[in-house]
Amino acid sequence: MAFWSSSPHLPLLGLLSLLLLHPITTTFFSTNGIRLDVVRIPSPDLPIFREAPAFRNGITCGSQKNDTIHIVMTLDANYLRGTMAAVLSILQHSTCPENVSFHFLYLKFEPEIYSTIKSTFPYLNFKLYRFDSNRVRGKISKSIRQALDQPLNYARIYLSDILPTEVERVIYLDSDIIVVDDIAKLWGVDLGEKLVAAPEYCHANFTNYFTTAFWEDANLAGTFEGRRPCYFNTGVMVVDMDKWRKGGYTYKVGEWMAVQKQKRIYQLGSLPPFLLVLAGNIKAVHHRWNQHGLGGDNFEGKCRGLHPGPISLLHWSGKGKPWLRLDSRKPCTVDHLWAPHSKDSTNHA
Repeated sequence: MAFWSSSPHLPLLGLLSLLLLHPITTTFFSTNGIRLDVVRIPSPDLPIFREAPAFRNGITCGSQKNDTIHIVMTLDANYLRGTMAAVLSILQHSTCPENVSFHFLYLKFEPEIYSTIKSTFPYLNFKLYRFDSNRVRGKISKSIRQALDQPLNYARIYLSDILPTEVERVIYLDSDIIVVDDIAKLWGVDLGEKLVAAPEYCHANFTNYFTTAFWEDANLAGTFEGRRPCYFNTGVMVVDMDKWRKGGYTYKVGEWMAVQKQKRIYQLGSLPPFLLVLAGNIKAVHHRWNQHGLGGDNFEGKCRGLHPGPISLLHWSGKGKPWLRLDSRKPCTVDHLWAPHSKDSTNHA
Protein backbone atom coordinates (compact mmCIF):
# COMPACT_ATOMS: atom_id res chain seq x y z
CA MET A 1 0.00 0.00 0.00
CA ALA A 2 1.54 3.27 -1.11
CA PHE A 3 1.62 6.39 1.04
CA TRP A 4 3.08 9.88 0.95
CA SER A 5 6.54 10.17 2.35
CA SER A 6 9.50 12.49 2.29
CA SER A 7 11.76 9.46 2.18
CA PRO A 8 14.04 9.40 -0.88
CA HIS A 9 13.63 5.59 -1.01
CA LEU A 10 10.02 5.91 -2.23
CA PRO A 11 9.91 7.42 -5.75
CA LEU A 12 7.11 9.92 -6.26
CA LEU A 13 5.94 8.34 -9.50
CA GLY A 14 5.22 5.10 -7.64
CA LEU A 15 2.78 6.70 -5.19
CA LEU A 16 -0.90 5.96 -5.81
CA SER A 17 -3.90 7.71 -4.34
CA LEU A 18 -6.38 5.91 -2.08
CA LEU A 19 -9.99 6.90 -1.52
CA LEU A 20 -10.87 7.66 2.09
CA LEU A 21 -13.91 5.53 2.77
CA HIS A 22 -14.62 6.59 6.33
CA PRO A 23 -16.29 9.75 7.65
CA ILE A 24 -14.09 12.56 8.91
CA THR A 25 -14.61 14.07 12.35
CA THR A 26 -13.90 17.79 12.57
CA THR A 27 -13.87 19.90 15.74
CA PHE A 28 -15.23 23.44 15.67
CA PHE A 29 -15.87 25.93 18.47
CA SER A 30 -19.02 27.98 18.69
CA THR A 31 -18.99 31.66 19.66
CA ASN A 32 -19.55 30.75 23.31
CA GLY A 33 -16.59 28.40 23.37
CA ILE A 34 -18.56 25.13 23.31
CA ARG A 35 -16.73 22.34 21.51
CA LEU A 36 -18.64 20.91 18.57
CA ASP A 37 -17.64 17.66 16.86
CA VAL A 38 -19.05 17.37 13.35
CA VAL A 39 -18.96 14.09 11.47
CA ARG A 40 -18.53 14.81 7.78
CA ILE A 41 -19.28 12.37 5.00
CA PRO A 42 -16.89 13.16 2.10
CA SER A 43 -18.59 15.49 -0.37
CA PRO A 44 -18.92 14.32 -3.98
CA ASP A 45 -18.17 17.90 -5.02
CA LEU A 46 -14.66 17.93 -3.54
CA PRO A 47 -11.73 15.64 -4.30
CA ILE A 48 -10.74 13.30 -1.49
CA PHE A 49 -7.11 13.04 -0.45
CA ARG A 50 -5.35 10.44 1.61
CA GLU A 51 -3.57 11.42 4.77
CA ALA A 52 0.01 12.63 4.47
CA PRO A 53 2.62 11.58 7.02
CA ALA A 54 4.31 13.99 9.39
CA PHE A 55 7.18 15.86 7.77
CA ARG A 56 9.82 16.48 10.43
CA ASN A 57 12.59 19.06 10.77
CA GLY A 58 16.20 18.22 10.17
CA ILE A 59 18.69 18.47 13.03
CA THR A 60 19.91 21.89 11.83
CA CYS A 61 16.47 23.52 12.11
CA GLY A 62 15.73 26.12 14.75
CA SER A 63 12.58 26.29 16.79
CA GLN A 64 12.35 30.01 17.58
CA LYS A 65 9.58 32.31 16.40
CA ASN A 66 11.90 34.05 13.95
CA ASP A 67 12.62 30.68 12.29
CA THR A 68 9.04 30.51 10.98
CA ILE A 69 8.51 30.75 7.23
CA HIS A 70 5.14 32.38 6.48
CA ILE A 71 3.45 31.32 3.25
CA VAL A 72 0.21 32.90 2.05
CA MET A 73 -2.13 31.24 -0.44
CA THR A 74 -5.77 31.65 -1.39
CA LEU A 75 -8.25 28.87 -0.75
CA ASP A 76 -10.99 28.13 -3.24
CA ALA A 77 -12.86 24.92 -4.05
CA ASN A 78 -12.08 25.25 -7.77
CA TYR A 79 -8.34 25.37 -7.06
CA LEU A 80 -8.24 23.04 -4.06
CA ARG A 81 -6.38 20.31 -5.91
CA GLY A 82 -3.74 22.82 -6.90
CA THR A 83 -3.41 24.15 -3.36
CA MET A 84 -3.06 20.68 -1.84
CA ALA A 85 -0.43 19.68 -4.40
CA ALA A 86 1.48 22.91 -3.74
CA VAL A 87 1.45 22.37 0.04
CA LEU A 88 2.66 18.78 -0.38
CA SER A 89 5.50 19.84 -2.67
CA ILE A 90 6.64 22.52 -0.22
CA LEU A 91 6.69 20.10 2.71
CA GLN A 92 8.39 17.33 0.74
CA HIS A 93 11.28 19.52 -0.33
CA SER A 94 11.73 21.54 2.85
CA THR A 95 14.63 20.91 5.21
CA CYS A 96 12.55 22.40 8.04
CA PRO A 97 8.91 21.59 7.18
CA GLU A 98 7.74 22.09 10.78
CA ASN A 99 8.87 25.72 10.53
CA VAL A 100 6.54 26.44 7.61
CA SER A 101 3.32 28.23 8.57
CA PHE A 102 0.53 28.54 6.01
CA HIS A 103 -1.95 31.40 5.91
CA PHE A 104 -4.98 30.63 3.73
CA LEU A 105 -7.34 33.37 2.51
CA TYR A 106 -10.93 32.49 1.64
CA LEU A 107 -14.08 34.32 0.57
CA LYS A 108 -16.69 32.08 2.18
CA PHE A 109 -15.95 29.61 4.97
CA GLU A 110 -16.62 26.06 3.78
CA PRO A 111 -16.25 23.49 6.58
CA GLU A 112 -15.57 20.72 4.09
CA ILE A 113 -12.49 22.47 2.74
CA TYR A 114 -11.23 23.04 6.28
CA SER A 115 -11.85 19.37 7.08
CA THR A 116 -10.03 18.30 3.93
CA ILE A 117 -6.90 20.21 4.93
CA LYS A 118 -7.01 18.90 8.50
CA SER A 119 -7.56 15.29 7.49
CA THR A 120 -4.95 15.35 4.73
CA PHE A 121 -2.28 17.27 6.64
CA PRO A 122 -3.01 16.60 10.34
CA TYR A 123 0.35 18.07 11.38
CA LEU A 124 0.14 21.21 9.24
CA ASN A 125 0.61 24.59 10.89
CA PHE A 126 -2.02 26.81 9.26
CA LYS A 127 -4.57 29.55 9.84
CA LEU A 128 -7.61 30.70 7.87
CA TYR A 129 -8.56 34.31 7.18
CA ARG A 130 -11.68 35.63 5.52
CA PHE A 131 -11.20 38.09 2.69
CA ASP A 132 -14.16 40.45 2.52
CA SER A 133 -15.11 40.85 -1.13
CA ASN A 134 -16.60 44.26 -0.28
CA ARG A 135 -13.02 45.54 -0.24
CA VAL A 136 -12.94 45.29 -4.02
CA ARG A 137 -16.61 45.84 -4.79
CA GLY A 138 -16.82 48.26 -7.70
CA LYS A 139 -13.03 48.26 -8.14
CA ILE A 140 -12.57 45.22 -10.38
CA SER A 141 -12.53 45.81 -14.13
CA LYS A 142 -13.29 43.11 -16.66
CA SER A 143 -10.10 41.51 -17.98
CA ILE A 144 -9.24 39.13 -20.80
CA ARG A 145 -10.09 36.05 -18.71
CA GLN A 146 -12.93 35.58 -16.22
CA ALA A 147 -10.73 33.77 -13.69
CA LEU A 148 -8.66 36.93 -13.32
CA ASP A 149 -11.73 38.92 -12.28
CA GLN A 150 -12.53 36.93 -9.12
CA PRO A 151 -12.32 38.96 -5.89
CA LEU A 152 -9.96 36.44 -4.27
CA ASN A 153 -7.45 37.17 -7.03
CA TYR A 154 -7.11 40.65 -5.51
CA ALA A 155 -6.63 39.50 -1.92
CA ARG A 156 -2.82 39.76 -2.26
CA ILE A 157 -3.22 43.55 -2.30
CA TYR A 158 -4.73 43.51 1.20
CA LEU A 159 -2.37 41.15 3.01
CA SER A 160 -1.16 43.86 5.38
CA ASP A 161 -4.75 44.46 6.53
CA ILE A 162 -5.62 40.77 6.90
CA LEU A 163 -2.56 39.19 8.50
CA PRO A 164 -1.50 39.79 12.11
CA THR A 165 1.04 42.58 12.54
CA GLU A 166 3.56 40.11 13.98
CA VAL A 167 3.82 38.57 10.51
CA GLU A 168 6.58 40.79 9.16
CA ARG A 169 7.44 38.95 5.95
CA VAL A 170 5.55 36.50 3.73
CA ILE A 171 5.98 34.44 0.60
CA TYR A 172 2.84 34.81 -1.49
CA LEU A 173 2.18 31.85 -3.80
CA ASP A 174 -0.54 31.12 -6.33
CA SER A 175 -2.34 27.79 -6.08
CA ASP A 176 -1.09 26.50 -9.45
CA ILE A 177 2.54 26.01 -8.43
CA ILE A 178 4.80 23.12 -7.46
CA VAL A 179 7.97 23.71 -5.44
CA VAL A 180 10.88 21.36 -6.15
CA ASP A 181 13.49 23.02 -3.92
CA ASP A 182 13.79 24.09 -0.29
CA ILE A 183 11.45 27.06 0.17
CA ALA A 184 13.82 28.41 2.85
CA LYS A 185 16.18 29.46 0.05
CA LEU A 186 13.55 31.84 -1.33
CA TRP A 187 12.56 32.96 2.16
CA GLY A 188 16.15 33.92 2.93
CA VAL A 189 16.51 36.42 0.09
CA ASP A 190 18.05 39.72 1.23
CA LEU A 191 15.48 42.39 0.40
CA GLY A 192 17.73 45.23 1.46
CA GLU A 193 15.67 48.40 1.11
CA LYS A 194 13.25 46.79 -1.33
CA LEU A 195 9.65 45.94 -0.57
CA VAL A 196 9.19 42.92 -2.85
CA ALA A 197 11.45 40.19 -4.22
CA ALA A 198 10.51 38.19 -7.29
CA PRO A 199 12.04 36.93 -10.54
CA GLU A 200 12.24 39.77 -13.06
CA TYR A 201 11.81 39.32 -16.81
CA CYS A 202 13.33 42.29 -18.57
CA HIS A 203 13.29 40.63 -22.00
CA ALA A 204 9.47 40.70 -22.05
CA ASN A 205 7.80 43.51 -24.01
CA PHE A 206 6.65 45.63 -21.10
CA THR A 207 4.46 47.85 -23.28
CA ASN A 208 2.14 44.89 -23.92
CA TYR A 209 0.88 44.95 -20.34
CA PHE A 210 -0.85 48.30 -20.85
CA THR A 211 -3.24 49.66 -23.44
CA THR A 212 -2.56 52.18 -26.17
CA ALA A 213 -4.62 54.67 -24.18
CA PHE A 214 -2.12 54.40 -21.34
CA TRP A 215 0.97 54.99 -23.46
CA GLU A 216 -0.64 57.84 -25.41
CA ASP A 217 -1.37 59.73 -22.19
CA ALA A 218 1.84 61.55 -21.27
CA ASN A 219 0.89 61.81 -17.60
CA LEU A 220 0.17 58.10 -17.31
CA ALA A 221 3.17 56.97 -19.35
CA GLY A 222 5.36 59.20 -17.20
CA THR A 223 4.67 56.90 -14.27
CA PHE A 224 7.79 54.91 -15.13
CA GLU A 225 10.08 57.91 -15.54
CA GLY A 226 13.37 57.29 -13.75
CA ARG A 227 12.69 53.55 -13.54
CA ARG A 228 13.68 50.62 -15.74
CA PRO A 229 10.43 48.67 -15.47
CA CYS A 230 10.48 44.93 -16.05
CA TYR A 231 7.69 42.38 -15.89
CA PHE A 232 7.41 40.27 -12.76
CA ASN A 233 4.76 37.71 -11.87
CA THR A 234 2.78 38.41 -8.69
CA GLY A 235 2.04 34.70 -8.19
CA VAL A 236 5.44 34.26 -6.52
CA MET A 237 6.57 37.12 -4.30
CA VAL A 238 8.48 37.69 -1.08
CA VAL A 239 6.89 40.72 0.58
CA ASP A 240 8.07 42.80 3.53
CA MET A 241 4.78 43.40 5.36
CA ASP A 242 6.18 46.11 7.61
CA LYS A 243 7.36 48.17 4.65
CA TRP A 244 4.09 47.54 2.85
CA ARG A 245 2.09 48.84 5.80
CA LYS A 246 4.30 51.85 6.49
CA GLY A 247 4.43 52.83 2.82
CA GLY A 248 0.66 52.61 2.34
CA TYR A 249 1.02 50.33 -0.67
CA THR A 250 -2.50 48.93 -0.44
CA TYR A 251 -3.76 52.45 -1.12
CA LYS A 252 -1.20 53.03 -3.90
CA VAL A 253 -2.19 49.88 -5.78
CA GLY A 254 -5.87 50.69 -5.22
CA GLU A 255 -5.41 54.14 -6.76
CA TRP A 256 -4.45 52.53 -10.07
CA MET A 257 -7.50 50.27 -9.91
CA ALA A 258 -9.59 53.44 -9.66
CA VAL A 259 -7.85 54.92 -12.72
CA GLN A 260 -8.58 51.70 -14.61
CA LYS A 261 -12.30 52.08 -13.90
CA GLN A 262 -12.24 55.57 -15.42
CA LYS A 263 -9.96 54.88 -18.36
CA ARG A 264 -9.10 51.35 -19.45
CA ILE A 265 -5.31 51.22 -19.16
CA TYR A 266 -4.66 47.45 -18.81
CA GLN A 267 -6.30 44.05 -19.41
CA LEU A 268 -4.74 41.56 -16.98
CA GLY A 269 -6.60 41.69 -13.66
CA SER A 270 -4.59 42.36 -10.50
CA LEU A 271 -1.11 42.21 -12.08
CA PRO A 272 -0.80 45.62 -13.84
CA PRO A 273 -1.49 47.74 -10.70
CA PHE A 274 1.44 45.99 -9.04
CA LEU A 275 3.62 46.71 -12.07
CA LEU A 276 2.60 50.36 -12.04
CA VAL A 277 3.62 50.75 -8.41
CA LEU A 278 6.64 48.45 -8.16
CA ALA A 279 8.12 47.56 -11.57
CA GLY A 280 11.73 48.65 -11.75
CA ASN A 281 12.00 48.81 -7.97
CA ILE A 282 12.01 45.23 -6.74
CA LYS A 283 14.69 42.80 -5.59
CA ALA A 284 15.28 40.46 -8.51
CA VAL A 285 15.77 36.79 -7.64
CA HIS A 286 16.84 33.91 -9.88
CA HIS A 287 14.39 32.85 -12.58
CA ARG A 288 14.49 29.31 -11.19
CA TRP A 289 11.96 30.50 -8.59
CA ASN A 290 9.19 31.06 -11.13
CA GLN A 291 9.17 28.82 -14.17
CA HIS A 292 5.93 30.53 -15.18
CA GLY A 293 3.57 30.37 -18.13
CA LEU A 294 3.14 26.58 -18.02
CA GLY A 295 -0.63 27.02 -18.24
CA GLY A 296 -0.20 28.40 -21.75
CA ASP A 297 -1.56 31.58 -23.25
CA ASN A 298 -4.47 33.40 -21.62
CA PHE A 299 -6.84 32.82 -24.55
CA GLU A 300 -6.56 29.15 -25.53
CA GLY A 301 -4.21 27.71 -22.92
CA LYS A 302 -1.98 26.13 -25.56
CA CYS A 303 0.89 24.00 -24.31
CA ARG A 304 4.23 25.55 -23.51
CA GLY A 305 7.52 23.86 -22.75
CA LEU A 306 9.99 24.51 -19.96
CA HIS A 307 12.35 27.45 -20.16
CA PRO A 308 16.05 26.53 -20.18
CA GLY A 309 17.97 26.60 -16.91
CA PRO A 310 17.60 25.25 -13.36
CA ILE A 311 14.14 24.99 -11.78
CA SER A 312 13.04 25.47 -8.17
CA LEU A 313 9.38 26.31 -8.75
CA LEU A 314 6.98 25.33 -11.55
CA HIS A 315 4.06 27.69 -12.18
CA TRP A 316 1.04 26.89 -14.35
CA SER A 317 0.10 30.55 -14.83
CA GLY A 318 -2.10 31.13 -17.84
CA LYS A 319 -5.43 29.64 -18.84
CA GLY A 320 -4.65 25.92 -18.69
CA LYS A 321 -4.48 24.17 -15.29
CA PRO A 322 -2.78 20.77 -15.06
CA TRP A 323 -5.54 18.99 -13.11
CA LEU A 324 -8.16 20.00 -15.68
CA ARG A 325 -6.04 18.98 -18.65
CA LEU A 326 -5.17 15.66 -17.00
CA ASP A 327 -8.85 15.00 -16.27
CA SER A 328 -9.71 15.71 -19.90
CA ARG A 329 -7.07 13.19 -21.02
CA LYS A 330 -5.45 15.96 -23.05
CA PRO A 331 -2.50 16.94 -20.86
CA CYS A 332 0.47 19.00 -21.91
CA THR A 333 3.85 17.37 -21.42
CA VAL A 334 4.64 19.64 -18.45
CA ASP A 335 1.46 18.51 -16.65
CA HIS A 336 3.11 15.17 -15.91
CA LEU A 337 5.48 17.09 -13.62
CA TRP A 338 2.48 18.19 -11.55
CA ALA A 339 0.67 14.84 -11.43
CA PRO A 340 2.92 13.02 -8.88
CA HIS A 341 2.16 15.70 -6.27
CA SER A 342 -1.60 15.28 -6.57
CA LYS A 343 -2.82 12.43 -4.41
CA ASP A 344 -6.55 12.85 -4.66
CA SER A 345 -9.22 10.35 -5.63
CA THR A 346 -8.54 11.01 -9.31
CA ASN A 347 -5.29 9.14 -9.90
CA HIS A 348 -2.93 10.84 -12.38
CA ALA A 349 0.27 9.04 -11.43
